[in-house]
Amino acid sequence: MTNTQVTLIQIDNYGPWTVTPAPRRETDLQTLQSRLFADLSQQIGAHGGYAFFTRFDNIIAVTNGMDVPDHARIQESIGNRYPVTISMGIGLGETPAEALVEATTRLQEQGSAQDQDRREVLLGSTLNPTERTDEDIQIAHFDVIDATGKYTDQLDAFSTFIHIEQGYATLMRHLHDEYGGLAFFVGGDNVIAVCPELETPEYEAIIEHVESTANVTLQVGVGAGSTAHDAGMAAKHGLEVCREEGTRVEGSLAD
Repeated sequence: MTNTQVTLIQIDNYGPWTVTPAPRRETDLQTLQSRLFADLSQQIGAHGGYAFFTRFDNIIAVTNGMDVPDHARIQESIGNRYPVTISMGIGLGETPAEALVEATTRLQEQGSAQDQDRREVLLGSTLNPTERTDEDIQIAHFDVIDATGKYTDQLDAFSTFIHIEQGYATLMRHLHDEYGGLAFFVGGDNVIAVCPELETPEYEAIIEHVESTANVTLQVGVGAGSTAHDAGMAAKHGLEVCREEGTRVEGSLAD
């Protein structure tokens, strides 16, 4: 059984801020969002966590190993250095989707993301250190088999992007709806998914679904760990085995 801790990070009152006192330049907004994500990714990564940009004004992080004071220090750091503030909701669950629902509810109960009075909220409980295990998190690292040969070197860049995104969208929806997992595009042809406890048959079924639905062929490395970093590194090693041996599913929990 996995035991995932998820933190939802929202920029406070961001929509109104982008047009107050007048609409701000889109390039400036994109720069702010990308820098904020990079900053949060680095700070959460220093604690062994993973951060995913999703819609940029909403960032989802896997934060096993971080306590409430760790979150508060990051929140304070952002508030001191950016023209916007962030709120954080922390959730726990046997599946990543359950944890995210709890984290989201924590923030929604405090008001809208565009509520001027909801600023720097930090709510939720973190995993008790005595209840943590070496297999709390399962990470699956997917990539497209021979994406360079099939797409990058054959099609124009935007057509390649469409193919990769169609595969990602199919994987993201299927993994969430059928298994309670959360999948995130991380660049190139790579998708990192935070999963409940799945084994080889489930991953094979997921890969077959994406191939039959989106005509995109995937391989996946799977890892488990007490933090996202530990599980993610194990998944990366599993993916390298796939590449070397031509297999579809490899890793510490893919028996």
